[in-house]
Amino acid sequence: MKQLEGKVAIISGGAGGCGLATSLLFAHEGANIAILDLPSSKGEEVAEKIRKEGGMAEFFPVDVSVSEQIKNAVSSIISRFEKIDILMNHAGTLHAGPFLETTEDQWDHVISVNVKSMFLLTKAVLPTMLKYGGGNIINTSSISAVSGTPMEVLYCTSKAACHMFSRAIAVEYRDSNIRSNAICPGFIATDHGNREIELLGKYGVNVSEQDIKNMQGRLCQPEEVAQAALFLASDQSSFVNGTHLFVDNGYTAI
Repeated sequence: MKQLEGKVAIISGGAGGCGLATSLLFAHEGANIAILDLPSSKGEEVAEKIRKEGGMAEFFPVDVSVSEQIKNAVSSIISRFEKIDILMNHAGTLHAGPFLETTEDQWDHVISVNVKSMFLLTKAVLPTMLKYGGGNIINTSSISAVSGTPMEVLYCTSKAACHMFSRAIAVEYRDSNIRSNAICPGFIATDHGNREIELLGKYGVNVSEQDIKNMQGRLCQPEEVAQAALFLASDQSSFVNGTHLFVDNGYTAI
């Protein structure tokens, strides 16, 4: 039996990188997928691919940092699928540069996309989860939540917030059968990950191929993050709640 048979899963940032890998894997495991991503993304292509392979998926173009767009999208998802079992807050952005050169606008953008979006989506989805007796929230964090990186004060701060958001939601809603956990990847072989490495290298941070090998052996593949998300979304992790699952091949253990 497929691990997510009949479940309804919202995946923000579900049209690219680890979000794309998760959309495809969750659909393969029987979930109905609601992809939330920017209008300029390949969300409709991803949804069409899933449908052609026999799954169920729909694309909802949104800016996840805008409250009204989130409310409208979640309302449409509920109208289409009735319930919501899984929410993966994956959408995110990054910024790298000297802290003293960071602007307030850059700060606001990173916090809005990486933190505010979790608040907006979780708040919009929780009432339906509670109505149907429970649900599962997965937030994409990072090794940067616990391991400071030069030139990434904004990004590290946003991911640290993701950690505590995940944990606090778990504590508040545990007795309502809501689970909330965070996935914390290391450096990843995605467009987002490669851009991060390029930006850090530009500012003299040690992220060469050899540096990555020393820190975590190799780049993490998006499918490996998706498999971790599947574990957290499935009944295999029924007693895992409020945790931070590191997918970093020992990076944070060194």
